[in-house]
Amino acid sequence: MTAVSYHPMWWAREVAGVKSDAAAIDKADGPLAFAAVVAFTCILIVAPQNWIPALKPLRIAFLSASFATASLVWEQWRNRKTPGLTGEIAICFAILAWAFATVPLSYWPGGSVSVLTDVYIKSVVVFWLLVNVVTTKHRLRFLAILLMLCSLPLAITGVYNSVTGKFVHDTDTISRIVGYGDALTGNPNDLALMINLLLPLSIAVFLSAKGKSVRMLALIVIVADIFGVVVTFSRAGFLGLATVATAYFFQMVKRRGADRAWAFTILLSALIAFPLLPSNYVERVATVTSVESDTTGSSQIRWRDSVAAVHFVMQHPIIGAGIGMDWLALNQVRGEKWYKVHNVYLQYAVDLGLPGFLLFLLLLFSVLAAVRASRRRLASLKHDRDLFLLVQALEISIMVFVICGVFYPAAYHFYFYYIGGLGLAASTITHRTLTVAPS
Repeated sequence: MTAVSYHPMWWAREVAGVKSDAAAIDKADGPLAFAAVVAFTCILIVAPQNWIPALKPLRIAFLSASFATASLVWEQWRNRKTPGLTGEIAICFAILAWAFATVPLSYWPGGSVSVLTDVYIKSVVVFWLLVNVVTTKHRLRFLAILLMLCSLPLAITGVYNSVTGKFVHDTDTISRIVGYGDALTGNPNDLALMINLLLPLSIAVFLSAKGKSVRMLALIVIVADIFGVVVTFSRAGFLGLATVATAYFFQMVKRRGADRAWAFTILLSALIAFPLLPSNYVERVATVTSVESDTTGSSQIRWRDSVAAVHFVMQHPIIGAGIGMDWLALNQVRGEKWYKVHNVYLQYAVDLGLPGFLLFLLLLFSVLAAVRASRRRLASLKHDRDLFLLVQALEISIMVFVICGVFYPAAYHFYFYYIGGLGLAASTITHRTLTVAPS
């Protein structure tokens, strides 16, 4: 009889001691669904419908995600496989179920239903899809390269808008560029967040590149991404860049050889680049630690709204205002200003109460812990360096969201759910690779 081993993806059957090639596994694990996920990724980030108006009525993002879901379900049913359900996916579905359960008590039930159907359900489905579709190192690397390439038009557009003077907010002290023009990157802060989340993957491709042309392309993308973040004048964007640089430095400096050399290259580059930043950029970044020094008033507004959000949660600890209704809750506490709270964690707490807030924290840090554990397991091995670099990049991307989430009203959008789903997929691939690898 053939010995069989099982791993966290318990619905997939593997033969112990046999290492299948990427092409065979790809054929077994939903090639149509993966192709649809690739298309969805391009549409989500590059948003071709913004440049080709005829595509807007077609809802191509929805169609590609729906096709991916239908293809995966069909192929798993045909192959008698159970759809993947890890602990993290179960937590994700629990948040969704709690959001549905609180709709009748929402400050605006119709608005909450709209947030669920237009945004959050899609994010949850994409999270589930990525874990079930990105099942090989080949697919993970393909998506990493794709995401690197997708970040380039975002960065170039940001730099172009800065050079040509396309500003949404222009004063004597600060100029904020127009965003990329899509819902996920429509303003400079969101543009900076998206680029920062993708930047570590560009670094991973650069470090793992075998050919000079690929490495040069990756380096160009990295430099463009950094400039793209800087020209947004986003304080959270600067924190994201600092997180990427700091995480890579401290992880690389502990390793020997080329990694340690790269660590000091990062440190030297940062020391050289910082004095070259525009003085008004440095002054704006400094307002992160001094709220009252912000001449635009945005720091004061966000601090006021954060305090109001905390007061609301203290008064409504179990049932919040309903998903997506934080702006109505804040109106009740501090008057009608019609602003959302710019804090992912407070959004969950205000909208879904402490149960929703705690479930999201559990999801976020469970995914981060799984990716970190995979990175540490791979760090001790001499082989599978490419996988190590991808897992390391996804860990740092999730860390960027953990820190920058304090400054964004992006609780239910794709930012975390895409990167987190990819990170969880990478963790499962790591376990599978180490399980079937020859001793």
